[in-house]
Amino acid sequence: MLVLASQSPRRAELLSAARFDFVVRVADIDETLRPGELPEQYSLRLAREKAAAVHASAEDSVLGADTIVLLNGEVMGKPRDASDAARMLAALSGQRHEVITGVCLRRGARLLTEAVTTAVWFSPLSEAEIAWYVASGEPMDKAGAYAIQGLASRFIERIDGSYSNVVGLPVSVVYRMLGTL
Repeated sequence: MLVLASQSPRRAELLSAARFDFVVRVADIDETLRPGELPEQYSLRLAREKAAAVHASAEDSVLGADTIVLLNGEVMGKPRDASDAARMLAALSGQRHEVITGVCLRRGARLLTEAVTTAVWFSPLSEAEIAWYVASGEPMDKAGAYAIQGLASRFIERIDGSYSNVVGLPVSVVYRMLGTL
């Protein structure tokens, strides 16, 4: 059985769309960025901690994942409030940034980890567009304060890499990793 150690509805939707059979067991961990921790290391650490935090049998495969947005060296997690979301969106406006997802698969004592990076280019945003998008509520539980699969799709000029990674889980990487676990 595949166990998704995440409360993210987007990860569950991606796995369902790809017809994976899985159950959800929410992992409750401290997601604080540690001093000096590099972005890729941060996303991988959180993925490992999520995979380790849920109960599973020795035959189960546990999937932990964490997605971050990186702009000019700044890790952008989920916004604290509407003004934080507006700040993030203003910073992303007209810029290229990276979305990094750390993935960890655990079966018994065996761990596989991989970090996947996708480059994303945002269109320039006006203050009115930012205010409209923040007022929609969509940015509030998303890394970098946007959902590429939702209303923010109108602001994305292009991506280089995995689309599902930007949504929150690089599905093809998970599939490949499951085949080697």
